[in-house]
Amino acid sequence: MPTTFQPQLDPLGSVWLSAVVALLPLLTIFLTLGLLRWKAHKAGLTALLVAILVAVLAFKMPAGLALLAATQGAVFGLFPIVWIVFTAIALYQVTVVSGRFEDLRAVFNLISDDPRVQAMLIAFCFGGLLEALAGFGAPVAITGVMLMAVGFSALRAASIVLLANTAPVAFGAIAIPIITAGNLTKIPYTDIGAYVGRQTPLLALFVPLFLVLLADGRRGLRQCWPVALVTGVSFGIAQFISSNYLSVELTDIVASLVGLGAAVVLLRFWQPAGTTEAYAAIHADRTAERSAMTAEELAGLPAGTDGVEARRGLDAARIWMALFPYLLVIVVFSVAKLFTPVKNFLVGDSAVKGSYGTDVKIPWPGLDGQLLTGAGKPSTSTVYTFQWLSSPGTMLLICAFVVAAVYRVSMRDTLGVIGQTAHKLRFSMVTIASVLALAYVMNFSGQTITIGTWIAGTGAAFAFFSPILGWLGTAVTGSDTSANALFATLQQTAATKAGIDPTLLVAANTAGGVVGKMVSPQNLTIAATAVGLLGRESDILRKVIWWSLGMLVALCLLVGLQSTPVLGWMLP
Repeated sequence: MPTTFQPQLDPLGSVWLSAVVALLPLLTIFLTLGLLRWKAHKAGLTALLVAILVAVLAFKMPAGLALLAATQGAVFGLFPIVWIVFTAIALYQVTVVSGRFEDLRAVFNLISDDPRVQAMLIAFCFGGLLEALAGFGAPVAITGVMLMAVGFSALRAASIVLLANTAPVAFGAIAIPIITAGNLTKIPYTDIGAYVGRQTPLLALFVPLFLVLLADGRRGLRQCWPVALVTGVSFGIAQFISSNYLSVELTDIVASLVGLGAAVVLLRFWQPAGTTEAYAAIHADRTAERSAMTAEELAGLPAGTDGVEARRGLDAARIWMALFPYLLVIVVFSVAKLFTPVKNFLVGDSAVKGSYGTDVKIPWPGLDGQLLTGAGKPSTSTVYTFQWLSSPGTMLLICAFVVAAVYRVSMRDTLGVIGQTAHKLRFSMVTIASVLALAYVMNFSGQTITIGTWIAGTGAAFAFFSPILGWLGTAVTGSDTSANALFATLQQTAATKAGIDPTLLVAANTAGGVVGKMVSPQNLTIAATAVGLLGRESDILRKVIWWSLGMLVALCLLVGLQSTPVLGWMLP
């Protein structure tokens, strides 16, 4: 029978030594995935084993509780995380089976026939809109296959969508990361959002420029910089204005639509040069990638992503039908997240104690009540929430059936698509479940908070390092919300002790998570699965890690200077 466990900050008698040991699971997953090029599910399972050993041997967590923590994390990884990815891909596959996906590609051609511009609009603007409403990997899954349909290779498409899925993350899923931080620290979430709105927009200014550089190298940057700059600047300004003066919850919706609108207006009067050469280079890259693939790997590529030229001569009806699935997603998520009666029906009224809507709260058997916080109180994290109806995945599945009915796809074909998607995701399920199990073991045993406390021990200089905690938390869990759940209170406490504005560092934690998401094993697996590169997560990691680290350094400098008079004027 498991005994009660209370994690200790320095179980080895020294915070720095305990933190170094606590880093072993993270080092394991990054070394096996990035250096040794193991399959992601093998790397995840190995790192999970290391995390359990560290928890039991170094942090003195009872083995039974460590295993139970792993099971709760694994279940959370499967539902809702895998569930969301699974249904997002299934929805896409329904559009492919119907034949309407070709029309969607043609719609983007109406805006611009340049593949680099299309990559930016799809991954950054449309992906930002999906992040605002759904989050949890859905934008990466959907936009990844859309970029392959434009003509990009699988590896390049995955890299582009992961890089694009940075700027909107802090305000994703109707700003749930910021709201979570506010609930934990008791700092008004509107204040935190205002601070974040003076950090992440500066990243957003440059992300579209990075995307065209990643899509077509220096030539792409040289020929497409005007539209990339206009899109980034308009997105960033809208994100700043909305987060500070309009609505924190609607920030990404406003920013994505403004960015897209600005790009469309510019493209009515200007188009980039070199489109033909860009298509040729992108086609050659895709051809080279596929020629190096085995027959089994080629069979695993998503249907409808051969990159042939999209249809021309669309009429209004075909445009409407092409956009219908995604407009439906926007409407369904907007109603579920923003229309109070529906929101309260699904998830309950936050003002009414014990109101959970359709969600089912499940105290984790054998773990709930046995785990104490650092303050000696029973942890509330041992209660699993089964979001059978309110989950974005369930809403995406409902959308998939509605789209199938509107597109006149038979129930047999729809169920066939769902079955094929489930089979395709089998290894991704193992990877994501193992990574979330690792995160729960590290969190519940005290490994994560020990690492954070060690980093926070730098005093006033901590302002420069504070985004690293958010980066670390999101890299481990794949969620900026989880990173705030781990470190928001720690950031607040460290800031108070060091005489730094607590709101600044809580916001920095959120902003740091923005650039950590692209290197999260969970998100790498989602991207690899979507584009048909399952097992090659290490290749994707090597493509994006330097972008992530470079943006993290820039963010550290920004936050550090915002804590001083040099850039303190930027804050509210």
